[in-house]
Amino acid sequence: MGNLFTDHPSKVNETYLEHMWCAFKFFYTLFGLSFAALVHAVFPFMFEFTASNGVKKLNECMQDRKNDTSNKK
Repeated sequence: MGNLFTDHPSKVNETYLEHMWCAFKFFYTLFGLSFAALVHAVFPFMFEFTASNGVKKLNECMQDRKNDTSNKK
């Protein structure tokens, strides 16, 4: 049986701390984008493209990470 804290990070070629930091950055970004979407729901003239552009950018980042890890195997 593997270590629950290091199995997944090692599959994406990261240490536990590297993976934790990356996940925290995603959380922080998603939190901010959620707030922008909430403000936009009430005030549609504000943050018109912030959430959608941010999600697209996060997706690109995740795809790049996926491609990086598949190239390292």
